[in-house]
Amino acid sequence: MKKKLLVMLLGLSMILSFSLLTACGSNQEAAPEEEAASDPVAECAALIDAIYVQEYTDDTYAQCEAAKAAWDALTDEQKEQVEGEEASPDYFGRDTGDASLDDPLNQDEIGENELLVVSFGTSFNDSRVNDIGGIEKALQEANPDWSVRRAFTAQIIINHIYARDGEKIDNVEQALQRAEDNGVKNLVVQPTHLMHGAEYDELIDALENHKDSFETVKVAEPLLGTVGEDASVINADKEATAKAVVAAAVAESGYDSLEAAAADGTAFVLMGHGTSHEANVTYDQMQEQMKQLGYNNVFVGTVEGKPEDTAFPAVKKALEDAGYTKVVLRPLMVVAGDHANNDMAGDEEGSWYYGFVNGGEFEVEGADAPVDTGAGLGAENVTCQIEGLGRISDVQKIYVAHTTEAISQ
Repeated sequence: MKKKLLVMLLGLSMILSFSLLTACGSNQEAAPEEEAASDPVAECAALIDAIYVQEYTDDTYAQCEAAKAAWDALTDEQKEQVEGEEASPDYFGRDTGDASLDDPLNQDEIGENELLVVSFGTSFNDSRVNDIGGIEKALQEANPDWSVRRAFTAQIIINHIYARDGEKIDNVEQALQRAEDNGVKNLVVQPTHLMHGAEYDELIDALENHKDSFETVKVAEPLLGTVGEDASVINADKEATAKAVVAAAVAESGYDSLEAAAADGTAFVLMGHGTSHEANVTYDQMQEQMKQLGYNNVFVGTVEGKPEDTAFPAVKKALEDAGYTKVVLRPLMVVAGDHANNDMAGDEEGSWYYGFVNGGEFEVEGADAPVDTGAGLGAENVTCQIEGLGRISDVQKIYVAHTTEAISQ
């Protein structure tokens, strides 16, 4: 009995000593993975961050399912507390439309002729249906003897869609492997990218590894065609795109014409993504195209401010110097996704909408300090149109023309 009591006392002593050591005797914080394991909110955030990556692995789908299961297990109050490096309540909680209306175009039984439509992608369901889906449907209608299939280049977006909605979309490697497995002989690739930029270059590199698997491989031009050496170089694709997007913007705004909008003091700002790639001259070319068309109240900007004259402070100053007091914001992007909804139309500081409404300091990528943009225009004078280029029928016709040219080569 004494021996048994002694063992019990020793065990209790060890437990107390360990507790005191961890609570008082050690200043080290618990490791993040230990914290996440004991906190379902932190665990969910960590799982979301883990799939917010560009690399695909054999574990990717399982990781996406685990993140969704962790989210579903939270209470409504807990979901509002999810926060990580990339994780937020919006990752699973934001309503972006009905994913069931989208066709991922990942069917087998392709046949000998495949038209692979490669897009960056978007997790905004309505935009995916109307913008990317609009282009895909137009291409299928114009090429009934070819099987149109889809690939996205952004694995981050593919993961988001699968985790949230259970919809599987092929990345480029998966799509090319699907084509090989289905015995496709003739492959035509139509990028929906705006230009010959970084995404386009990566696509060409991926195709290089598979070209020997097909009898013919052809790549159609992106929307705006060849880049050109400087800002003065424009082409028929840029002209057609400029006319299409401005016509759509004017019609949506309620003005009878672009001239009527100008007479009312209204400028249209088309916001692209921007890039450090040498193809960023494309945005200056589009501004030159607007000028040559006489679209003096149309300004081209970019989220990243690359090239520099497309940054928000420069665009705001240019239109105010020209005397415009009202602004219509619209994306110069194939899809009206995250950048259009948040960077352009978001109501928080840092968005272009907020900047035009309130003025003041604006953070510019690469700048040493925020730039003072002066007074705001007021909410009553700033309007946002959340519509991508892909849903405009005249833009779809440009892609169709590019595909037709590639097939005929």
